[in-house]
Amino acid sequence: MGAVITVDQAHPSAEVVARAAAVLRDGGVAVVPTDSVYGICCAAVPGNPAHGRIFEIKRRDRAQTLPWFVADPADLLRYGRNVPAWALRLAEAHWPGALTLVVRASDEVAPEYAQPAPDGATIALRVPESELCRALVRALGCPLAQTSANTHGAPAATSGHGVEPGIVDAVDLTLDGGAAPVGVPSTIVDATGPEPRILRLGALSAADVTGR
Repeated sequence: MGAVITVDQAHPSAEVVARAAAVLRDGGVAVVPTDSVYGICCAAVPGNPAHGRIFEIKRRDRAQTLPWFVADPADLLRYGRNVPAWALRLAEAHWPGALTLVVRASDEVAPEYAQPAPDGATIALRVPESELCRALVRALGCPLAQTSANTHGAPAATSGHGVEPGIVDAVDLTLDGGAAPVGVPSTIVDATGPEPRILRLGALSAADVTGR
């Protein structure tokens, strides 16, 4: 069974961030609270065995890749390419927050993390409204590859005690931050075209995305 640590995700202690970063840096898998729902994550570095473990723990096939948490809105241009101006404005308005943008992947995205597509591989990026998540990304020096902390088909966990015991047992570390402030998954928007295309409605409404 992995360790469980209580954390204040809005004001995480340096000790907790350092311990979690050490686990992730060493190829571990961790459950972390976010502003939306709880996530299961690993360091998004090439050849990390933890990447495959996440799919095994979730009992999910690898047909879809994992979104990334990044620390700053500027990372949209670092890990994305040919990002439309409207997507930059959307990120400016809603990051940090519960908005995930799917963009063409830049050369800084290792192929194993990118989603293949006919017009060029993509990557899903989000800056969460969680100082804990952003501090972990900064401490690691790389994004977090992550997905909701639940087995495939089960409801997403919105609190520490809501994470399935089997997942707590399977990961190396669980950070329990209590109830997630938003408690709803992020809204996912395809930003590879001239206009926004909503792939999943979540915390943000269609009007938040389109302005209509």
